[in-house]
Parts: sequence; structure tokens; C-alpha cells
Amino acid sequence: MLRLLPFLIALATPARACDIALLLAVDVSGSVDPREYTIQMEGLAAGLQNTEVAEALVASRARIALMQWTGTSRQEISLDWVQITDYADIAPLAETILTMPRAWRDYSTAIGEAMLLANSAFADVADCKRRVIDISGDGPSNEGIAPEAVRTRMIASGITVNALVIEASLPGLTDYYRRAVITGPGAFAITANTYADYPREMTRKLLREVTVPLTLLETLPRCDHMVQTCDHTTRF
Repeated sequence: MLRLLPFLIALATPARACDIALLLAVDVSGSVDPREYTIQMEGLAAGLQNTEVAEALVASRARIALMQWTGTSRQEISLDWVQITDYADIAPLAETILTMPRAWRDYSTAIGEAMLLANSAFADVADCKRRVIDISGDGPSNEGIAPEAVRTRMIASGITVNALVIEASLPGLTDYYRRAVITGPGAFAITANTYADYPREMTRKLLREVTVPLTLLETLPRCDHMVQTCDHTTRF
């Protein structure tokens, strides 16, 4: 009987559910040069391997996917959903991102269309409690459907859109992302003043996304897509 005890305990213990599905949306538009693309991928890989981030990903049985996006009809899921159930899952994921070839270059910026593709991708992780798009960008949308036009759909799907905004050549760009892009419970935008700041700010962003308890997120004010306002002052 004692030999059966671990088996019986396993049967009696409910399987931990996926707490967060996190889709990393990487800007590969024409304004991003080869060095800047590399910085983005290195920053993501390093951020995922940060000790606190890794612990939170494992504890929440997170699922991670990566999308590359640029102009109209040029968005792809470059890395399909990977479930994180153990620390051993983190390094291979980071290595895949670090060595991922760039899908496009020299095209425009279609943020709204990237959001729409991300929305459809979450159908494969419907069991996850939280669905978050982590979008990075260094410019406003200038092609395709406007991001403002799809925010309502994000809210209806229970998706939070956060942003890491690189203001290298466009000071004040973060205000545009706050006004036009981010949405959902606890949505926020973080600024990287230059690409050199990207790795540090990405780690900070991932920490904020994956370590905030669901119960706290549910109490945070929601962005009002009708008047395009949101409380971005909360700090964790």
C-alpha cells in the first residue's frame, strides 16, 4: 500500500493550470536595423532566464510564444506555444529565441494587424487564466488597420496588451502606445530610451507581467477604450 501512496496522491491532487499565456511580439519593421534586432532577441532571452522571471514562469506553468511583425500581411508566429513546467524548459526556449532568424526587413509598421494575429493565436491556449501580448516597437502604426480599432476585440477576448516602447528617435512615443495600443486589466507601457536600454527594461517588464498575482490584476482599473484612458501609475 505504501508503494501506491505517491501514485494515489498524484491522482488526488488537481493538475496545476496554466496561469499565463504570454505572446512576445517583436518589431522587425524597416526602422529596426540588424544590430537592433539582435539586441531585442538577446534582451528577451536574458529576461526569460532572469531568476525571478524563471521562477514565476515555472510556478505559473506559463506558455510562451513569439511573433515577428512588421507591415500589412507580414506577421507570423515564429515560435508556437511552449509550456514551461520546469526550470529545464527555460534555457532551450531562450536559445531558440536567441538564434531565431529574422522573418522580414524593410517593411512598414502595422501594429493593429499584429494584434489581430496575436488574438487568434490565443485560441490554442484557451485554458490559461491570463492572456498577455508583450509588444515591443520603435514607431507608431503607419499601415493597415489602426490599433485603436482592434482594442475592443482585445478586451472582449480577455487579452491584456502591454508595450515596451523604444524611443530612440521618437521622444514621446510611449504616450502614443498608452493612448492607442495598450489595453486590458493592469495594462502598462514601459519606455526604453535607446536600444541599449532594451534588455534591462525587458527584464523589468517581464517581471511585472509574470509576478503580479491574478487576484491583484483583477482589482486593477481597466483601460477605457472609449475614452482611451488608463491608470498607468501603479508600480510593483
